[in-house]
Amino acid sequence: MEARIAIVVPDGPEAAADPEAERVRAALAEAVARGGGAVVPPGAANGLVWLVPARPELLGETLDAHPGIRWVQFPWAGVEKYAEAGAFRDEVTFTCAKGAYAGQVSEHALLLTLASLRNIARQARTPRWLPMPPTSLSGRTVTILGGGGIAGKLVRLLQPFGCHITVIRRRPDKLDGADDTLPPSALHATLPGTDVLVLALALTPGTRHVIGRPELELLPPHAVIVNVARGAHIDTDALVEALREDRLAAAGLDVTDPEPLPGGHPLWDDPRVLITSHCADSPEYVTRMLCERVERNVRHLRDAHPLEGVIDPTAGY
Repeated sequence: MEARIAIVVPDGPEAAADPEAERVRAALAEAVARGGGAVVPPGAANGLVWLVPARPELLGETLDAHPGIRWVQFPWAGVEKYAEAGAFRDEVTFTCAKGAYAGQVSEHALLLTLASLRNIARQARTPRWLPMPPTSLSGRTVTILGGGGIAGKLVRLLQPFGCHITVIRRRPDKLDGADDTLPPSALHATLPGTDVLVLALALTPGTRHVIGRPELELLPPHAVIVNVARGAHIDTDALVEALREDRLAAAGLDVTDPEPLPGGHPLWDDPRVLITSHCADSPEYVTRMLCERVERNVRHLRDAHPLEGVIDPTAGY
């Protein structure tokens, strides 16, 4: 099959907010060519690389206006805004970047885990000598919510620490390297024995606030929580309350709800909380991994092979 690919980047105010979009577009055009495709306008395309982060309804309008498009590639792993906006079409195959950025994000999850266990946030904020006994990751019980690419990479990174690893995922098949792979129904039974809880799952209506007051109350008070997925997985008010009541030892957050977290929010001032501003992966890495994904998918489209990162519209990821 001929692969004719349109690349849509932000324009107007959105373009001003994303000055790197044109550079990314040029890199993606090269990736399309390496995959054996040609870059064309949307009206002549059968594939679409969609780089517009805002106004998800615009994608639906674009697909309705150009019915020849049969494949859409997103540059993000999370596509919850598009699912909520009803942008998916039955006759179109949608792919996202799930798994593509797992390398750097899993490294960041490990960093936040170690920093949370070893009181790095408190030590860094205290302008005086403050010896504090660390908690070792070695031999700890780690529960990971999510069984995708990030979880798979993180499980491998945890192997030298001798952790007991439980992965909770929607699919029943075991994740390699995990001691236990359990369904979401097992979450409440698993939390009381968890030392480190890592969130690395897709945001859907069913996983919004998957960690709220009931779940935080089930964790032991020495536990730490790490979130490298989406801020809305955690009920922020419940998290603040758990920290205030000393029912949680620490939190490492690359994502927050709301995001960006406003100045003056109590999480900024809590010395047990380490916040990184949704920067687990670098722009250079993201562009490189996305280009590799697009190149392979263009080649798969041309050769009528299964695409990588296919979204299940019913599941929302």
